[in-house]
Amino acid sequence: MSEEREIEQLVQRYYESLYESDAEKVRSVFHEKAMIAGYLHGELVQMSLEEFAGFVAAQQPSPQESGAKQHLEIESVEYAGETGCVMLSEEYLGMTFFDTLSLLRVDGEWKVYNKLFHVED
Repeated sequence: MSEEREIEQLVQRYYESLYESDAEKVRSVFHEKAMIAGYLHGELVQMSLEEFAGFVAAQQPSPQESGAKQHLEIESVEYAGETGCVMLSEEYLGMTFFDTLSLLRVDGEWKVYNKLFHVED
C-alpha cells in the first residue's frame, strides 16, 4: 500500500473516532504524546491526548447516533521519510473545522503527533 493511502486511511479512522465518540479509536490514531490546539470561538484551546479523547467520548449521543451530517475532505497530503502533514476540513458538532495534522511514522505505523485546528465561525 502506498504511503499516501496509509495516511488517508489514518485520517479516515481519525474522523470515524470523532463521529462515533470513540475514545479508544482516538488513542489508536494519535501518538501518546500528541497535543491538540487551536482556536474555538476566539479562545485558545489546548489539550493532551487524554483530554481530547475524554472530550470526544463525552459527546453523547455520538454524532453517528444523532444522525449528524458527515463531511471529511482531505485538502492535501505531504510526506517525507518518516514525517508527514495533512490539511483537511470536517464537520463536527455542527461546526466546520480546518485541521492541520502533523504525522510521524512510529514502528512502521503512521500516527498523528499534533493537531492544530481552526473553527469556521
